This record gives sequence, C-alpha cells and structure tokens, in this order.
Amino acid sequence: MGQTGSRAKSLAKTKKPKEDKKADENDSSSSARRVVKLIESVEEEEGLGAKVQRTIGCEEFDYLDPFLRLDEFDVLKPAGFPDHPHRGYETVTYILKGCLDYEDFQGNKGSLQDGDLQWLTAGRGFVHTEMPSGEESCYGLQLWINLTSGDKMVEPSYQDIKKEDIPFESEGGARVRVIAGEALGKKSSVTTRTPTLFLDVELEEKASISQVIPQGWNAFIYILSGKANVGPEKNVKEGTKHQILVLGDGISVEASNKEAELCHFLLIAGKPLNEPVEREGNFVMNTVEEVEEGIKDHRFGRNGFENAPDWNSQSALAYLDAQF
Repeated sequence: MGQTGSRAKSLAKTKKPKEDKKADENDSSSSARRVVKLIESVEEEEGLGAKVQRTIGCEEFDYLDPFLRLDEFDVLKPAGFPDHPHRGYETVTYILKGCLDYEDFQGNKGSLQDGDLQWLTAGRGFVHTEMPSGEESCYGLQLWINLTSGDKMVEPSYQDIKKEDIPFESEGGARVRVIAGEALGKKSSVTTRTPTLFLDVELEEKASISQVIPQGWNAFIYILSGKANVGPEKNVKEGTKHQILVLGDGISVEASNKEAELCHFLLIAGKPLNEPVEREGNFVMNTVEEVEEGIKDHRFGRNGFENAPDWNSQSALAYLDAQF
C-alpha cells in the first residue's frame, strides 16, 4: 500500500535474560510487560487521494523490529491504492468494514470483505492494486513485516483468509480473533516467515486478558476504539483510540477495560531480525545498493518484476478512462 520516499537505517539488538539472575518483581522473566512508549498516530497521504493514520513508519516512530509500518485506513472510491510495487517484506491487510478489491501483475484478483485477511509475502517482487469496492468506505489496517536477508528474494505468495476461517474464542467478556500465533487455546493456520503473533481483541467492561509472549520479542498494542489499561498492576498505563503502546520485555501482556464502552485493539508481537534496514518507498532491503537495484529491477522489468513495465490493473485503466 502506498509509495513514500523515506529512507531509514536501523539495527536493533535483542536483550537476553541472564541465566543465573535471581527472579524478582523487576525482572522481565517474572513480570508482565510494561508500556515503555505511547505514541499518537499521524495522518499521512497515501496512494491516490487516500489518507491513513500511521504509527509505525512515521517520523516519530520509524521502526520496531521486525515491524516496518502500521497504517489504519478508511477510504472511499475513487480514492485508493492503485498499482504499486513491493520488495523485501510481507504485508498483512485486515479489513474491518467494507470491501477491498485487489489485482496483481500475475493476473490474480479477488476481494477482501468484512473480517477477511490477506497475508502477502512480496519477496523478490510484487506489483498490485488495492481499491475500495462499492459505495461505502473500506476500513481496515495494513501491517508491514520485515523479512530476513535470506527470505527477501523468495518467490512472492499470499494467503487469503476468510473471516469464518480465523480462529475465534471468548472468555469472561474477552473476545479474541487469532490472526497469527496462538491465544486462548486457539491456533491460527497462517504461515509466517518471520515469527509473529497477531491478535484482534475486544474487551467488554471489566474484562481483561493475559497473553503469553516469547521473551525477546518486540510487542505493541494499537487501539481501535475505547480505552485499554495495559501493564502490571503497579504500573498500568491507559491508551485510547489511534494510539500505539509499545511494550517492554517480559513473559506476558496484561490488558483490561474499565469503561462501559467496548475496548477494541490489536496485540501484535514479533521476533526481531537484528539486521540492518535500508528502505526507499516500497523497497526494503539490507543495503542501499540492494534498494537501488530493486528500484531498477522494477523499472526495467527484471529479477521478479518481469511483467511490471507493461502491466496496468483494470481498476487503474477504469479510473483513467473516467478522468479522460
């Protein structure tokens, strides 16, 4: 989704717990994760006439290894995300309301409806379009997940998951859809090249959830509606709509809702890659040279982009016809 011109370099290191250290209440090996950073989303222009609420991937919060970008969008045609390339990472597109039509340069096309999900491994090269369908707006989110240097040039592929096929469980006023990973005894069938946990959580008033996350993984909560109280009992932080709560290390995440309004958020965690990151727009590699090579490959139709120079999506052609 989108084509920006930002370039950033980042190398994250994972802290490993000391094996001989005696556990206490301040030791991450025996405590819930604390909120270490709270950031408001910023509005960004993206695609064609579309605007997104961006948290990860903006100037204030550039990167949370392995996550490159998180956008919340609500678009109405003719705005959308016309033909654009990707290389070097995965995108997760999650539709919460409306319909999003997609089409790619290999001749594949389809639609994502309310609650549907697409997990795209762009790998060595992928070009597609994503446009809202119908007369109503399309509301959803897109997450970019980095790939290891060994996976950046794999053949592209994607997994389309229908709403009814996403595992769901409820317990004590907490409702969880398991998009990736495992929660409340339910396990997702989604294959992730970069180990990832992705949960859609709703909490009724006075409901809470405790979710185990592997130590060393980076994790955050992004709030869609209501207010979430996050952290251990003695260090709870409150987050509201359009805010991202970045979590420190620990063995679990504790979250609750003290309000009458339903609290809806995403809990996402991933194993850091600890590799250098260079990016330009929709190309994310390990070195500047690799990024520049990817841009040339797209321009000249080679190394995975063979169909790109001569391809135009049907939605793009229809838009041009309507304008001219």
